[in-house]
Amino acid sequence: MSLYLTEDEVVCLLDMPSAIEAVRRVMDWHGRGLAVNHPRQRIRRNGTILHWMGSAVSQWGLTGFKVYSEKSALFFLYGGDGRLLAVMSAVRLGQIRTGAASAVASRLMARPDSRRIAIIGAGFQAETQVLALCHTFSVDQIFVFSRTEERRNAFCQRLAEATGSLPIAVSDPADAVGKADIVVTVTTSAHPVLMGRWLRPGTHINAVGANSVLRRELDGEAVDRCQRIVVDDRVQSAGECGDLLASVERGRFSWSDLPQLGQVVSGQLVGRDREDEITLFDSHGIALWDLAVAKLIYERALEKGLGTPLPFR
Repeated sequence: MSLYLTEDEVVCLLDMPSAIEAVRRVMDWHGRGLAVNHPRQRIRRNGTILHWMGSAVSQWGLTGFKVYSEKSALFFLYGGDGRLLAVMSAVRLGQIRTGAASAVASRLMARPDSRRIAIIGAGFQAETQVLALCHTFSVDQIFVFSRTEERRNAFCQRLAEATGSLPIAVSDPADAVGKADIVVTVTTSAHPVLMGRWLRPGTHINAVGANSVLRRELDGEAVDRCQRIVVDDRVQSAGECGDLLASVERGRFSWSDLPQLGQVVSGQLVGRDREDEITLFDSHGIALWDLAVAKLIYERALEKGLGTPLPFR
């Protein structure tokens, strides 16, 4: 029986700790060469962009794809025999799995005693970035910068309700970054919002927003100061990573040189060698993360009897 799961049902069935573990597990498979990720494709017409991305894990007997626009997102889950198992709304699914992936990377790349977070950006994706880190580290300070005072204050209020902490809205991102152990950039900016001169030794960066060559969150000095750079998927990064494009073009490294998160999760590479290293996880959001959490959602839906049967197989 195929199921349709609404946005409310997806949120009911997916919690952050489980999402973090699901993403960790699928990246372990990816690092071992046992999972296939198909990079995001985009179709543009009359100002509208339709995005498509797919993946498969043979050990699970599952394949799936997500299709989305600015106004909607759906994930399609298929069994190993090609039968459609579920169609689920994927707006919050995508938000949660992106935060979960940053937590997976940070656990391996940030200093274990990290307690202070600075986040640049206060949009839709920002909240789950902080929530995922709060599930992973003993966070005692959260600094929030957004260009608009009203927006950053509203975001701090939402975070306070969600975490029980007292986030600090800041008007100077340099001050926040200089105090932080983990810095998250999650904007749609075309120009750098994080400068290398602000970074102190030992900082870990999760750069989440620049999933297009037209976007850039880190300046050249910030990239140059990172002794260890990890991406989620090399092929996808080569097609859309605005943050690293300039460094590749001037020969600092090639796309094929970049470690993938799966290699770190599976233990083939280390995420951090020294306490004073500046490390970077450049995240673009890959289809394997969607598949991992969709599997979990589908299994829980069957257990709880949730979802609407679809009239086809």
